[in-house]
Amino acid sequence: MSCPVIVTCTSCHMFSIAFSVDNIGFICDKCKETGRLTEKISELETRIQTLIEDSKSARASDVLDVHSIVNTLHESVPAEVEPVQPGKWVTVRDRSSRGSKNHSSVPITITNRFAPLSETPTENDCALVIGDSITRNVKIETATTIVTCLPGARAPDIKANLKVLANANRKFSKIIIHVGTNDVRLRQSEITKINIKEVCELASTMSRTVICSGPLPVRRSDEIVSRLCSLNGWLSRWCPQHNIEFIDNWKSFWGKPDLLKRDGIHPSWDGAALLSSNMAHSLRAQT
Repeated sequence: MSCPVIVTCTSCHMFSIAFSVDNIGFICDKCKETGRLTEKISELETRIQTLIEDSKSARASDVLDVHSIVNTLHESVPAEVEPVQPGKWVTVRDRSSRGSKNHSSVPITITNRFAPLSETPTENDCALVIGDSITRNVKIETATTIVTCLPGARAPDIKANLKVLANANRKFSKIIIHVGTNDVRLRQSEITKINIKEVCELASTMSRTVICSGPLPVRRSDEIVSRLCSLNGWLSRWCPQHNIEFIDNWKSFWGKPDLLKRDGIHPSWDGAALLSSNMAHSLRAQT
């Protein structure tokens, strides 16, 4: 029976135990596997390089074919056909209608949904209703009233949007501002009042008539309801003192839970209709 001996790998110089193996030229199994994998990688690299060269040759031949096709097409174009100048419209006829005598065309109407805010009407052209998500479903039955809903907006957000319109020299016959529900969550009543004052002051430079739409009596925590009630009372006193019309939505919605959605904040369809009616009535009263 042969005895185990300690041998040294000539590649990695690590010791191994073997049976009756000459120490000269010994290579461990790990180095053998590494060598085999290295040869496999070299073989794969050679194959990849060959494929890359074949691909370049194929693309070069494709380019030559395309040039030959283009040259053939240019040669086949009749001399009396004038090339189309860039930048002009071209009328393309449907091949399926060659045999018919009656040709009909369908007009395509192109509209821009941002046109009401991008055009520049005069002061008496349109009114603007701008507010938070409470105004999402507000519909004013007049063609000259624009409703802009800014979900989650607070007074500074309304001011920023009005400032963009003011920088574009926009003027409106009347502006209705509905804000406050998101502001009271900050629990900073005096700052909220200052922000609303600044919004109304900016709106006064864009319209002769500014109307402030009061908050709704939401069904949330007692603190939120109390803050909104306090804000509504302050607006009802401050607005008339500064020549601003005030819409008291609190009285219209109080004690009528069906006018609000399940979230207790946003108006239901009936609530949106009532809010729209309150705003429309105020717009007519200011005419």
